[in-house]
Amino acid sequence: MKPGKIDTERLIAGRKPVIEALRAGTAVERVLLLAGVQGQEIADLQALARQARIPVMHMSRQEFDELAPDHATQGVLAVVPSRTFAELEDLLEQSRRRHEQGFLLVLDEIEDPQNLGALVRTAECVGVHGVILPRHHAATVTSAVVKASAGATEHMLIAEVTNIAQTLKHLKDEGYWVVGLDGAGDRPYTAVDMELPVALVVGNEGRGIRRLVKERCDFLVKIPLRGKIGSLNASVAGAVVMYEVLRQREKT
Repeated sequence: MKPGKIDTERLIAGRKPVIEALRAGTAVERVLLLAGVQGQEIADLQALARQARIPVMHMSRQEFDELAPDHATQGVLAVVPSRTFAELEDLLEQSRRRHEQGFLLVLDEIEDPQNLGALVRTAECVGVHGVILPRHHAATVTSAVVKASAGATEHMLIAEVTNIAQTLKHLKDEGYWVVGLDGAGDRPYTAVDMELPVALVVGNEGRGIRRLVKERCDFLVKIPLRGKIGSLNASVAGAVVMYEVLRQREKT
């Protein structure tokens, strides 16, 4: 039986992202497999689907390509409901529930889905409690972002907000220190105490952090550069500082 027309933004593509979605308890409606795909990951995926009572459908190459002509799918798709984002309070509650100092990642108009996926993947790996995105003028969580994150989006609380500057003010009222990553920052990223509750702000790939957002930051930090290139990719720069937060917190 053919699955019918499906909005591509309701598809998660790739073996690892779909496995992570199943492990995270994402509300997968069904799993679609290209007929003939094999391997341990496929077996693991089918076992997870059976355990969660999620139907698995095998499809011909033509049927499969009609659904996802532009995806590097590895022969695997999952159909999910339209994404529901978390509330800001959910992110704050996450650190309380874990009995940890808060650690949030705030992305100010990141536009590249690959960068967004990579940042969420690193955030999940280092134990960030949640990611905050602007509702407009930025990449959001699409099937491409899920794949770029290797499925980390399915484990991470992600909130969309209307106003990043106002959100940072709220976080400061909640006891967070706001640290902005800026090439013209007045101190190196290692010179700030990250053991306190931290909201790390990473700005747009070209423009950086917007002025009003920058004014909400308690600290503006920079990453030393020794080569001829004047800046790092946004996802790499964010990863460097996220791991500094983890390093400081694990040394105690």
